[in-house]
Amino acid sequence: MTSVSLINRDRLVETFVDLVRINSPSFAEKELGDCLAQRLGGIGFDVRFQQYDRSFNLIAMKKGNKRASPLMLSAHMDTIEPTEGIAFAVEKDRIRSTGDTVLGADDKSALAQILEAATVLQENRISHGDIEIVFTSAEERGLHGARNLDFKGIRSCHALVLDSGGNVGNIIVGAPTHLRYTMTVTGKSAHAGIEPERGISAIRVASEIITKVPDGRIDEDTTANIGIITGGTATNVVPKEVVICGELRSHNRKTLDTIKNMIFETAERIATKRHARVDVSKDVEYKAFRISKGEPFLKFLKGVFVDSSIEPRLTKTGGGSDANIFHQHGIMAINISNGMQKVHSPEEFILIDDLHKGCAVVLQTVISFGKISTK
Repeated sequence: MTSVSLINRDRLVETFVDLVRINSPSFAEKELGDCLAQRLGGIGFDVRFQQYDRSFNLIAMKKGNKRASPLMLSAHMDTIEPTEGIAFAVEKDRIRSTGDTVLGADDKSALAQILEAATVLQENRISHGDIEIVFTSAEERGLHGARNLDFKGIRSCHALVLDSGGNVGNIIVGAPTHLRYTMTVTGKSAHAGIEPERGISAIRVASEIITKVPDGRIDEDTTANIGIITGGTATNVVPKEVVICGELRSHNRKTLDTIKNMIFETAERIATKRHARVDVSKDVEYKAFRISKGEPFLKFLKGVFVDSSIEPRLTKTGGGSDANIFHQHGIMAINISNGMQKVHSPEEFILIDDLHKGCAVVLQTVISFGKISTK
């Protein structure tokens, strides 16, 4: 029998729907985590929760019965908001949101695919190597769970991450570095109606900065965006302070550094010219990775897709995932599409065929993993 034929399609859909019904915004994944832990424990996994300051990660391990290095399967438990009062429909070919919320296929379709694949392995007594499942929290809030994961307790050197959109077949071979920054512009307050000339408007200084710095698509590999502006206290006060929050993403670290320096130097020059001050804080949320075409794990995964009658499509992304963090810790992590479409919107949906195909890829990956070199 093939991996595809072993999957219980109705059970897979039911599992996904059950998970969708559990509200799990970032940092509030406890109910979902308890559900996942119960299901995994019921099919022979040893489950533990790794707590950190604001939430937890779920780590499950199951010993295999053949010689192979451990393989990590990973997805995230949280969903982007709004999710409260979720409404959805199971149609002939798809499952879709029907209200004002997201569906939550990002990333509950991945959770369902991993659960079903693990269940098939158990009930059919299929030979496999050690399986390490990592379900992270707060991925939608800057990969918070992965960034706080205790990697000393992780054994796997290879990871299959299910957290990319589009039809099943997409394999992410490149993701960017993501830098967030905050610029605080400080001017001087004054009464706007009596002595405005004594003030220095932080809003006007900030506006000039915003119009002069790079924004949008910079090149094929680089984007810049200012997403949040806050400041001012009242219409009759020359505003003293404005906070500008922005980001940069690039597959090329040299380009990112060049654009970053250009933004901060422009802000400093304008602030000085206007007799204001600008203070900058920045944080690299995650670093870029690029997987070479000769990487053995990538070649292996392409073979898994072909064996599953799915065309593998290598692509880069402008977004990040837990795979970025795993790479920083020496794990060869490859992020693949789990079939979710129009994520982060009320139009989110997943084709049932893609839900099924994604599960087949997970199952075949686990079954076949021992065939590749892990050096």
